[in-house]
Amino acid sequence: MTTDFDVVILGGGPSGLQAALSLGRARKRVLLCDAGPRRNAAAVGVNNFVTRDGIAPDAFRAEARAQLKKYPNVEVRDVRVERITGEKDDFVLDSGIRARRVLLATGMIDEPPALEGLAPLWGHFVFQCPYCHGWEARDARWGYVAPAGFPPQHLMAFVLQLRGWSNEVTLFVSALPDDVAATLRGAGVRLEQAPVKRLIGGERLTAVELIDGTTVACDALFMHPPQRQVPVVQSLGLSLDEEGFVKVDPMTRETSRSGIYAAGDLTTRLQAAVIAAAAGMQAAAMLNMELQVSVSLRGAARKS
Repeated sequence: MTTDFDVVILGGGPSGLQAALSLGRARKRVLLCDAGPRRNAAAVGVNNFVTRDGIAPDAFRAEARAQLKKYPNVEVRDVRVERITGEKDDFVLDSGIRARRVLLATGMIDEPPALEGLAPLWGHFVFQCPYCHGWEARDARWGYVAPAGFPPQHLMAFVLQLRGWSNEVTLFVSALPDDVAATLRGAGVRLEQAPVKRLIGGERLTAVELIDGTTVACDALFMHPPQRQVPVVQSLGLSLDEEGFVKVDPMTRETSRSGIYAAGDLTTRLQAAVIAAAAGMQAAAMLNMELQVSVSLRGAARKS
């Protein structure tokens, strides 16, 4: 059997790029497939990433790709992979490429609500992660739109941490247990339980209008909209958790399908560029070890 690559990586964000770099330095034959568009297309900077703090996302990717050119065993292609067949040691991509292993670093697809005024503000004044965007909006008027079904204690902890960036925090939530509501109000959090109707603002967010006509001044809004896996991940029939993220072994990053690994946002709600890159490094190290042990054992068996 002949394979084109040791590992094919799907996804050219921080996780996939870091995995390609780590595997390349381990002398593995790597193909990185990146179809785009990037999930953080609306963001102006990659923040809270040591040595990269504030770099433009396109510049981050361009620099990473330039560094990969140092390794002749690493190839980057701007192609979309729609189908993966075969099994461990002989996976076949729809383009006819063969690989011993596959690493999924495809991220997730966000599905923001059909909320009037949201689209032009997404990624600029409406965010998901305060660690990524909180500093730039510090001391402004903040809001958080709670997702349906979010456990009250987890919701309370998330909202209370926002007070570290702003003293003016409004929680938009349909219902809360009385004790949680009392704690939040006691901590200075404003609660609004009428559904959000629209966001007000032109070039920047200025307020949130509720369905009952109430207008709440707001400069930065946080929300966690539903997310879904990209089609190629959906087609693989991998085990998912209750939130729809791909289940992986916490040490090896291998999925429920032998030989297919996953790293980055598609595996966790804890989503940030630096976290995805770290997961990519972990997956690459485990892949390299598993591949090299396999080769060594086969060689030893032939000599015995």
